[in-house]
Amino acid sequence: MSSSTAANQVRASHILIKHQGSRRKASWKDPEGRVISTTTRDAAVSQLKLLRGDIVSNKAKFDEVASRYSDCSSAKRGGDLGPFGRGQMQKPFEDATYNLNIGEISDIVDTDSGVHIIMRTG
Repeated sequence: MSSSTAANQVRASHILIKHQGSRRKASWKDPEGRVISTTTRDAAVSQLKLLRGDIVSNKAKFDEVASRYSDCSSAKRGGDLGPFGRGQMQKPFEDATYNLNIGEISDIVDTDSGVHIIMRTG
């Protein structure tokens, strides 16, 4: 990878909560999609807001919350997605990540996958 490519990349961790409107209604913690299929978007957003509140008030660590609650397989890495560039993630996710400062946590971000909070790590 060239240094110009690396310079245009960001690194982020996230917590994904899937809901009945998500494009794929299964995850590592709900392989049959039973919970996801009955979770409304509003319920997913409410859960994520509570989790975000615990993180920003230092009651919980982002990586530990991601490991326990995220529907993404990145949960096993504390939500770490590694480095990525423009065009590699869904547009709302990409835009939110690039608009964050390192160490900052996003508000709720909606994508076809579900609802997320994102922490830019690099």
